[in-house]
Amino acid sequence: MSTFLLEIVTPERLVFSEQVDQLRATGVEGQLGILAGHIPMVTPLEVAPLVYKVNGKETVVAIQSGFLEVRADKVVVLADSAELPNNIDIERARAAKERAERRLNNKSTQDHIDFRRAELALQRAMNRLKVSSAGENR
Repeated sequence: MSTFLLEIVTPERLVFSEQVDQLRATGVEGQLGILAGHIPMVTPLEVAPLVYKVNGKETVVAIQSGFLEVRADKVVVLADSAELPNNIDIERARAAKERAERRLNNKSTQDHIDFRRAELALQRAMNRLKVSSAGENR
């Protein structure tokens, strides 16, 4: 099977840079599957797990939004944050999820901006928990 270079980059560091067989990600318009030779494109990414496969082994990464750029010879993921399962602090993610749920359930929160921030915090926490549990099962 043909491979391509996948680079996952955050503002802080290069998270991953290796040849992969395939990539699955969630863009704003839905699921994306990328193989070697894919047409060039750029799309915004949702807060969601990203899965890449190398030699039949899948690895999941928690992507906290960003962009995916497909080039002729490589795919670059520019993410606000990207965490591998073994780097996720599960207790911290659970606490963040609970805080966000409390803020969303608080009827006095009328401010649209605060409500949206709480929704995004909940999405990020749930994404991290999903990826951490996926890492345990692989």
